Amino acid sequence: MSAPTPDLPELVLAGSVSTRADVLVIGVTSSDGTPEILAGDAPIDEAVLGELLDALVAVGAKGRGEELTRVPAPASLPVASVLAVGLGDADKIDAEQVRRSAGTAARALTGVETVATTLSAVDLGAATEGFALGAYTYTEFRSEKSAPKEDAQPVARVELLVPSTRDRAAKAALTRSVAIAEAVATARNFVNTPPSHLFPAEFAERAKALGEAAGLKVEILDEKALEKKGFGGIVGVGKGSSRPPRLVRLSYSSKKRKAPKVALVGKGITFDTGGISIKPAAGMEAMTSDMAGAAAVVATVVLAAKLGVAADVTATVPMAENMPSSTAQRPGDVLTQYGGTTVEVINTDAEGRLILADAIVRACEDDPDYLIDTATLTGAQMVALGTRTPGVMGHDEFRDRVAALSQEVGENGWAMPFPKELRGDLESRVADLANVSPHRWGGMLTAGIFLKEFVAEGVQWAHIDVAGPAFNTGGPFGYVGKGGTGVPVRTMLAVIEDVAANG
Repeated sequence: MSAPTPDLPELVLAGSVSTRADVLVIGVTSSDGTPEILAGDAPIDEAVLGELLDALVAVGAKGRGEELTRVPAPASLPVASVLAVGLGDADKIDAEQVRRSAGTAARALTGVETVATTLSAVDLGAATEGFALGAYTYTEFRSEKSAPKEDAQPVARVELLVPSTRDRAAKAALTRSVAIAEAVATARNFVNTPPSHLFPAEFAERAKALGEAAGLKVEILDEKALEKKGFGGIVGVGKGSSRPPRLVRLSYSSKKRKAPKVALVGKGITFDTGGISIKPAAGMEAMTSDMAGAAAVVATVVLAAKLGVAADVTATVPMAENMPSSTAQRPGDVLTQYGGTTVEVINTDAEGRLILADAIVRACEDDPDYLIDTATLTGAQMVALGTRTPGVMGHDEFRDRVAALSQEVGENGWAMPFPKELRGDLESRVADLANVSPHRWGGMLTAGIFLKEFVAEGVQWAHIDVAGPAFNTGGPFGYVGKGGTGVPVRTMLAVIEDVAANG
C-alpha cells in the first residue's frame, strides 16, 4: 500500500502577480472603522494599492476579521478581480489571524484556478498554512453525481508574493509550512474516512505506509500478539467487533546525542457505538471521528521526521472498534491492563481510556522524558470548554507549557486542574480502579485522573482532550471546514520543537 497523500493546492513563491493569476487576495486592517491595506513589502505598486483602497472604501469595506470584499481589478493588474479579506484591528494582528483570513479567502474562491496574494508578505508561514487548509476538501466517496463541478473546485494554485523568490528564509518558511499543512490535512483525511473503510487493520496499514515513506521504524501488533503480551484494555474494547484491534508503533530517531525523548499516544477508536452501554442513535455517525487522536499522533510523528526535529519521537497508537455483540465486554467485567492494573468496566462507552492506559504503559517502557496523549475522550470536554478549545491536563508544569504553546499556534488549548477529591470516585468494589465515577461532575477531569494512574514516575505528562475541537459538526470557519480539523497536530509539533530547543 502506498502512503495516502492529501490533495492540497500548489503553493509557490512569486516575485510579481503573474498572468496565470485570476484573483489577487489582499489583507485589509481596521483602524477606528477605517480600512487600510496591509501589504507589507509585497511587490505591488503603491499607486495600485491606493486605487484599490479607494474602491474598497466606496463599497463599504471595514477590514473586520475575515470580512470579504471583492472588487474589479485596476487595469494595471493582470487579474480580473481583487478579493480583500479583513485582518481586524491593525494593532492585534498575529499569525493565527493571517491563517484564518487566508483560509476564509481560500474557501470563498472555489472555481478559481490560480490566486496571487499579498498576505504572504504579512506572514508567509501563516498565509501558506491558511490557504492550504482553507482549500482542503475531502471528496473520495463522491461519484459524478455529487463531485464538485469545475466552478466549485478548490483553488489549485496559490502564488505567494514575496520581495525575492530566491531568499533562503522564504524558501525554508514555505517548505516548513507546506509540511505542516500536509500533516494537518493527513490527520483530516484519516478522520473523514468512513468507518466502513477505516477499521483497525486498515488504519494500521495506512499508518505503516506513511511511516515507512518517512523512514520511520514501524511495529504492528495484531490481536494475537496483543492477547499474548497482555494488552487487556485494547483487547477488551476490541473484542465485540468482527474487525480486531491493533497497536501501531512509529519511531523517529533524530540521530542526535542526548536528544530528548518524546512519546506520543493517540486514541484510535475507528468507530464508537458505546458497546453494550450503547449511545443514542442521534448523532452517532459523528463517532467516525473517535480516532482523531490517533490520526493526529500518526501525522505528527511523520511531520517530525520530515522536519528533522532534534528530538526522538515515538508514537504508540492503539486502534479498536467499540461494538456491541455476544463477544463484547460487559458492564461489570474486570480487565487487566498492560502492566497489571485491574479495572472494573462500569461503562463500556468509557472505552478510550482503557486503550490509552495500555498504550501509555507501553510508551513509558521506553523511558521518555515527556509523554503527550491526545484523544476525543469525553463529551464533558465540550460541556466545559465548547467545541473549539481543547482541555489540557497532566503534570502542572508540562501541562501549562503545552497549553501556552497550543495558544501560540492557534489551537487554543486550555489548562485544566486535577481536583484531589475526584480520585476517590474511581475506587472500585472489586478491582484496582473503576473506569468511570458514579456521577457526571468533572467528567473530563476524572478521565484524565484515570490516565494519570498509568504514567510512570519521572515522565512529564500532558493529556489533551479534543472531543469537540477534532471534528467540526458546525459551519466552516477560517481555515477549517466541516469534519476533521487536524487538531492538535500543530500543538504537538510546537511542543516537540520546544522540547528539542529547550529540553
